[in-house]
Amino acid sequence: MSDITLSLFFMAKFSLIVFGKSKFPFVEEGSNMLLKRLSHYYPTELITLTPKYKSTDPTQVKKTEATALSKVVKPNSKLILLDENGKSYSSREFANSVEHMLQSPENVVFVIGGAFGFDDSIKQQANSKLSFSKMTFSHQMFKLIFLEQFYRACTIIKGESYHND
Repeated sequence: MSDITLSLFFMAKFSLIVFGKSKFPFVEEGSNMLLKRLSHYYPTELITLTPKYKSTDPTQVKKTEATALSKVVKPNSKLILLDENGKSYSSREFANSVEHMLQSPENVVFVIGGAFGFDDSIKQQANSKLSFSKMTFSHQMFKLIFLEQFYRACTIIKGESYHND
């Protein structure tokens, strides 16, 4: 097997899972543009979950979202929660982390929690938590922020000029 074939065999597939559709057209437009750009680098998909909530109680909402999430995340996936209490990286450090993930045959699933965060069952399943800031962002807006940083990481890995130090 050649080096090229071997590297493609072990290349991870990346997914971003979000809850609920965005109410902001500019978020959808920007997300679609970045997903198109990302397709030139690595297999990347956006999964939007819209579970049927039976209650507005935060605990029940998180349980409903955990159930919906468990139906789409494969057991062999690396689950990374985007959480304000996670580990923080610079853009270059995040790019190094993504590059390391590419060496794994696992699918990498990033998840943006809903309005109330994550159910404890999801936190226990997660391989890690990643924070972009101690600030709280709307999960709809954060989808665009994450995709831009993921795109930036890809350009850093490829040595392209998008990122300036």
